Amino acid sequence: MIDTSFLASLAKFNLIVRKRVTSNFTGQRQSIAKGRGMLFKDHRIYAPGDDYRTIDWKIFARTDDLMIKTFEEEKNLVVHVIVDASSSMHYKKKFDYASMLGVGHAYLAMKRNDKFQFSTFAQDIDVMQPQKGMSQMMAMISYLNSRKPGGKTDFPQVARKYQHSLGSRGLIVIISDFLFPIEALKEGLIYFSGHEVKLIQVLDEQEAYPTFEGDFKLKDSESGQQMRMYQSPYSREVYLDRLAEHQAEVRQVCDQLGMDFSIVNTGMPIFDAFYSVLN
Repeated sequence: MIDTSFLASLAKFNLIVRKRVTSNFTGQRQSIAKGRGMLFKDHRIYAPGDDYRTIDWKIFARTDDLMIKTFEEEKNLVVHVIVDASSSMHYKKKFDYASMLGVGHAYLAMKRNDKFQFSTFAQDIDVMQPQKGMSQMMAMISYLNSRKPGGKTDFPQVARKYQHSLGSRGLIVIISDFLFPIEALKEGLIYFSGHEVKLIQVLDEQEAYPTFEGDFKLKDSESGQQMRMYQSPYSREVYLDRLAEHQAEVRQVCDQLGMDFSIVNTGMPIFDAFYSVLN
């Protein structure tokens, strides 16, 4: 459950971030387009038809060369926050934890006067239209507090459908456990190429560092399949090796596509996790 006390903590955290982190959520976002903006970019040789007001007369005085100043046009950014709400996220507090991370990213965008678009996904995707302001934030929190995770994950279909919601280059933050085949992840992420993309893997503390031992009956939360197992120190090591291998594959895909990948678990204080992702 996300309440107003979390927003109050976010406000304090935002002050820390502004002082200590060079964030990717700047409201006055630079684009690669050249124009009459506020940020100086470079000099180039004057050509007929250029605005004479952009001539750098100091350079002319030193060199007799007519050089003009070019500027980077400033544009606002749309931050897309996409949270996994499939059945696997229903395990313990994973969905609540992921939701708080999503709210945090949206809050930072709002404080920098950016629009944010919030969505949840499983087999399909539910999209809230991008807006600015606290009313959108409160609607997002109300939705998350009433949302019950469920359904299987179909990430390629979700990404293909969500691609139509994307306009100019934006920041896409995907928060999930990413416990699905690496081929499906890669197929889906290709639809987001050309954008700045951050993947945040949220695992329960027992998924990241299992401590239980003995006989157990396990049930796949998405397929419903069950199996009996005996958890021993050896089987724990096998599990951890396979988890690390999967995480390495996710990171490799992200590296290939120029995307960021972070790993957190519910045993971490939420703002420690948030700070590590931003940092």
